Amino acid sequence: MSVQQSTQQYSTAWIMLLALLTSLGPLSIDMYLPALPQMAQDFGVSTQMVANTLPAYFLGLALGQLVYGPLSDRIGRKTPLYFGLILYIVASMLCIFATNEWSLIAARILQAVGGCVGVVIARAAIRDRLDMHASAQAFASMMIVMGIAPIIAPSLGAMVLKFFSWHAVFVFLTLMGVICLLCIHFFFKESLAPERRLKLNINQIINLYAVILKDQSFRWPMLAGCFSGGILFCYISSSASVLMDDYGLNQQQFAYAFGLNAFGIMLLSTLNKKLAYKFSVLSRLKMGGMLQLVGASILFIAGLFSHTPLWIVFIGMFLAVSGIGFTGPNAMALAMSEQGARAGTASAIMGSIQFACGLLGGVILNFLVWNALLNMGILMLIFVVITLIAIMKLTPPVEHQSTHH
Repeated sequence: MSVQQSTQQYSTAWIMLLALLTSLGPLSIDMYLPALPQMAQDFGVSTQMVANTLPAYFLGLALGQLVYGPLSDRIGRKTPLYFGLILYIVASMLCIFATNEWSLIAARILQAVGGCVGVVIARAAIRDRLDMHASAQAFASMMIVMGIAPIIAPSLGAMVLKFFSWHAVFVFLTLMGVICLLCIHFFFKESLAPERRLKLNINQIINLYAVILKDQSFRWPMLAGCFSGGILFCYISSSASVLMDDYGLNQQQFAYAFGLNAFGIMLLSTLNKKLAYKFSVLSRLKMGGMLQLVGASILFIAGLFSHTPLWIVFIGMFLAVSGIGFTGPNAMALAMSEQGARAGTASAIMGSIQFACGLLGGVILNFLVWNALLNMGILMLIFVVITLIAIMKLTPPVEHQSTHH
């Protein structure tokens, strides 16, 4: 019954719309990366100082999701989308007029608070309509479409920078916000019926967060998904320093290298869908964790030696980043499988903790004293070990069944 219902509800156009909403995040994060050295020059500060606008963005993402989750469980999915996207558009315009790194950081936090609404609502809408297996397929489909955003974002940024100053990147993001707002208005149908909404006040929301976090079926896959996703944020925060400053790549070459790793996420998300009938959701989650472990280990070892060839660094980055194509959709499907009407709040917790990992990673990177590559390798290894511990906590009951077949 539920499988039949889930296949009826799951159309490509619907996934494309949700992916468009979710892609605002990667676009806003990745498109201005090639401009970081230029912005640093404009503001008279170091590239690392301007790169702190990334953890600032993650802070906004973490805070915003905690609000939208319970709000969407209470008033439905569509109204918060209007509010968030309008805030995103206004904040993107404020970024255009930023005169120093602090005004940019403030505008970026606001931009993130607005833009993260799409991530929360997309995950909750999938859970509103689909069962766990269909959800895993839908999340993988969404990751494939979403994967296009980080592939093209730095190249788009580099192309814009050829003709205009860095301000034009934020003009483009403002227009993207407007397009998303129009798509929501005309094409997004409310997925949470009024009778399924939770009547929540502030105390109940705090209690609901506590109840969801105590739920073992949510907590372990959520931690696995968040820390494996945190590896991507380590990479995003460090890649400009490693590839442009240390290895001397120009803006366009950096964009290609960045795009290749984003393509890896798409490739493994596609493979993840293909393997759905051969391996359980949990087995595929483990595969992703092991791939990331190999990649992070390569980067750590490469960082210990000076003049490591660039191709070895590329292989390490590719494995560490693309493993998310396995860990992301499967951790998400497992975490959301038991959440029902509180899916919005559960989605918000997962998103918030994931971006808190990104924020934590950005802060730790400022304190690590070695070269940029070794710093990235150390941080990725810490995150992947936490991921694997969380996955091991999930294994016993399901694993005994699957190993005998």
